Amino acid sequence: MQASGESVRIGDGGSIGSALLAWYDVNARRLPWRVQPGEPAPDPYGVWLSEVMLQQTTVAAVRAYYAKFLVLWPTVEALAAAPDADVMAAWAGLGYYARARNLLACAREVTRRGGFPETEAGLRELPGLGAYTASAVAAIAFGERAVVVDANVERVVSRLFAIGEPLPAGRTAIRVATDTITPDQRAGDFAQAMMDLGSSICTVRAPRCLLCPLADHCTARAAGTAEAFPLKAAKKAKPTRTGTAFWIERDGAVLLVQREGKGMLGGMRALPDDGWSAKANGHAAPPAAGEWRAAGIVRHSFTHFDLELQLLLCGSADCATLPKGEFWPVDAVEAAGLPTVFAKAARLALANR
Repeated sequence: MQASGESVRIGDGGSIGSALLAWYDVNARRLPWRVQPGEPAPDPYGVWLSEVMLQQTTVAAVRAYYAKFLVLWPTVEALAAAPDADVMAAWAGLGYYARARNLLACAREVTRRGGFPETEAGLRELPGLGAYTASAVAAIAFGERAVVVDANVERVVSRLFAIGEPLPAGRTAIRVATDTITPDQRAGDFAQAMMDLGSSICTVRAPRCLLCPLADHCTARAAGTAEAFPLKAAKKAKPTRTGTAFWIERDGAVLLVQREGKGMLGGMRALPDDGWSAKANGHAAPPAAGEWRAAGIVRHSFTHFDLELQLLLCGSADCATLPKGEFWPVDAVEAAGLPTVFAKAARLALANR
C-alpha cells in the first residue's frame, strides 16, 4: 500500500476539484436541507440541523425527522425555547441521544448570540459542534473554505491517494490529502459533491469506477484495489451486557421515568430499569414489591456493546416505593418518545399483558 500523497501530486488538486464540481452540477442529489448548485446559500439552521441528524445515521432515516423538526420548530429560536422533554421525545428512534441534548444546548447558545457564527473557528465555539459539523456548516451555509471529511469523503480520498494507514489513525493523512484538493471557491458544493460521490459511485462495496468523474485520478482504481480502501484496524469484539426493565401498569397506564440528563439515553423517557450500562450489568432487583412475571428478553445492539434486557411485568406494585415518574396511557405509549430499546420492551409488554 502506498502512503498519502505519494501517487497524487498536490498540483492535481485543481483538476480533481474541477472534474468533481462539473459532475456535481449535473448529478447533485435533491435533499430537503440542500440547495442546488447556483442557488442562494441555504439557511444555516437547516444545514446545522441536518448535519447533526446525519451523524452516524442514513439519509433515508433522517428525512422524516428533519421534516418533523422543522414543523415543530421552524427556527433556531423556536428550538431553543422548546422543553427538553419534547425535543428528546421527537428525537426518539434516531439514536445517539447525546446529539439531541447537544442540539438544544447549541440552539440556546446561538439564540443568545443572535445567530450562527459564520466561520469554522466561531462555529467550533458552540456546544456540541465538533470538527466535522463546524467545517460542514461553514462551507455549506457560509461558503468558507473548510476541509469537510465524513465517512464518504474518507472512502473517496483514501482511494484517490491509496492511503495505506488503517483507520482510525489514517484519518490525519486523509484530512491532509483532502485539504490538497479542496478548492478556494465553492467549498460547500465540493464537500457535498464528495459526499454524493461516496454515496452513489464510490460505494463501500462494488464501487462504480467506470462512472466516476475522478477515475483518471484514482490510484487505487489504477491498481485494481479500490474496494480495499479505506483500510481499517481489526474490530474488537463487543461485550454483551444484561439488565432488566420493569413494566408497571395501573388503571390502563404504565409507569415511565425520565433518565438522568447525562449518560446513555440521557434525558429520555423510559421504563424503569435495574441500572445496566455500557460498562456493567444491571442488578436485577425490582423497584417495588409486587407480583412480577417474566415477559421475555429484548435484544438490542449499541455502538460499543450488545444488551440482553429481561422484561418483568407487574400490575400490583407497591405504590409507596415506586420510582419517581409519570403514568402514561398504555394505548398511547408509542407517543411517549421512548428510545428504541425501551420501545422494543414496550411492544413485548403489550404482546404479553
